[in-house]
Amino acid sequence: MTAEQAAAAPLKRTPLYEQHQALGARMVEFGGWEMPLQYSSILEEHRAVRTRAGLFDVSHMGEFQVEGPEALPFLQYLVPNDVGRLAINQALYTTLCLPTGGVIDDLLVYRLEAERYMVVVNAANIAKDLAWFQEQAQRFSALQIADRSQATALLALQGPEAQAILQPLASVDLATIRYYRCLPGSVAGLACLISRTGYTGEDGFELYCEAEQAPVLWERLLAAGKERGLVPAGLGARDTLRLEAGYCLYGHELTEQTNPLEAGLAWTVKFEKGDFIGREALLQVREQGPARKLMGLEMVERRVPRGGYTIYDSDTGGESGSSGANGRAIGVVTSGAPSPTLNKSIGMGYVEAARAIPERLVQVEIGDRRLAARLVTLPFYKRRK
Repeated sequence: MTAEQAAAAPLKRTPLYEQHQALGARMVEFGGWEMPLQYSSILEEHRAVRTRAGLFDVSHMGEFQVEGPEALPFLQYLVPNDVGRLAINQALYTTLCLPTGGVIDDLLVYRLEAERYMVVVNAANIAKDLAWFQEQAQRFSALQIADRSQATALLALQGPEAQAILQPLASVDLATIRYYRCLPGSVAGLACLISRTGYTGEDGFELYCEAEQAPVLWERLLAAGKERGLVPAGLGARDTLRLEAGYCLYGHELTEQTNPLEAGLAWTVKFEKGDFIGREALLQVREQGPARKLMGLEMVERRVPRGGYTIYDSDTGGESGSSGANGRAIGVVTSGAPSPTLNKSIGMGYVEAARAIPERLVQVEIGDRRLAARLVTLPFYKRRK
């Protein structure tokens, strides 16, 4: 499909579209989907997740089933992380790389049975990822790959009150589900895979269910959580929450032109496990050192650093508002937003490795001005455990 055809294609809708409409959500295009940006305000929804709980529709995400005697060797070859260390009902985060080391997508891999896995991919990359999976699968014979994306819905209940809200509805003891673990069970009488994962920096659960059951599950969760301050939350809050937590977003921090080592994801690359796609290229990056590094940015002034803005070396001692500074370009902003938790504007961006020093003063070009910012170590926010 060409870019023109993709632009002309009708937007996809999740099974919860009517629920979003009934709640008065502001709908926007995201990765080819019509999704809720916000219901009340991004600020209110963000703070609800940090202090109480928020419920997100993330049914636009893709789910592939990979099973068979060669499922594990296939996945081990496909991704840099070590799928072989997964116990049943355990998940891991990884990237999907080209032979060049560039990132095709970032994924979650769940081991559900001895020879059955679920791989969760980003919504905009479902077709691209599936084609890549099928192409690489030609090296293996005892393997089946099925795209379960349309048949699967995904709801994310996130925040410090998430467990208290979910437990009365759940058939399993949620306290036994550790981080990046899951259990099959039921929620409000509906069959679900209950996973202790999320994209907000808070404790919480992601609930996979059959697509046709999603509206009932959504309504029952919102009703059960009302007394504890649960609110529906949209993509706007999801983005500010993940930014504070220092989580990468595909198409911003991760692209086919970036690699996991420069993105701060070296912990997901397990060279010792053996061969995988991109291994030789990533070994070379490790040996030479990444040319650039992903860093956090805190603005000194209350202006927002947006994706694509240029980062300059500061030669003015960090003075703000200097439009005639002579510092040279040393990087680019990948994401930025006002931080409701920190009450300042923050961002992430790639900076030349030699200058990627925490607390270093830099400048971000916003309009025709270069404004002072400070490089910081990610994440910006860590929850109290």
